[in-house]
Amino acid sequence: MPRRARQVVAGIPLHIIQRGHNRQVCFFADADYRFYLRQLKEQAKIHGCSVHAYVLMTNHLHMLITPNEKDSVSALMKHVNQRYVRHVNRIYERTGTLWEGRYRSCLTLSDSYALACYRYIELNPVRAKMVDHPTHYRWSSYSANAEGWYSSIVSPHSIYLALGTNGAQRRQQYRALVQSGLDENTINRIRHATNSNLILADSDK
Repeated sequence: MPRRARQVVAGIPLHIIQRGHNRQVCFFADADYRFYLRQLKEQAKIHGCSVHAYVLMTNHLHMLITPNEKDSVSALMKHVNQRYVRHVNRIYERTGTLWEGRYRSCLTLSDSYALACYRYIELNPVRAKMVDHPTHYRWSSYSANAEGWYSSIVSPHSIYLALGTNGAQRRQQYRALVQSGLDENTINRIRHATNSNLILADSDK
């Protein structure tokens, strides 16, 4: 069966997932996480992408990214992933692939799903039982979005900015949303849409 074509629209956020080959580890040490994030920052700027949320897990990663152009995200992912694989192969004296094929993604066509993806991404370490609260996980955007820590990578989406009239209000509202969690139906819809390259939209759209 042919692969479903990615659906990408300039200015509309994409939820992205990239897994390690056979779900094997792809981040081995703190230096690897830092290297990946440096590449993400650089390539997002070069290719015109706004990164709203991210989490780097041991064997996969999630991001919410808005591209300025239709091909912006594919260019970003190509260059970041290539550079990261070269880094890993050099440092750990290995060869061959690291990633499980191409990344998967879904368009988030509604504001509610954009915010749901924010939380889905940053709550991933909690669902994986790695930490009991997202603030305790170092390799995500939660500290920027919820706690006001400076990030040279994260750019707030307009729906995040609409949470309040100033940064303190937005962070307070966002923390409350994260605290409320996500229901299983929303989690399953995000997973299915992303793994199948579908569109996330309210049912009445």
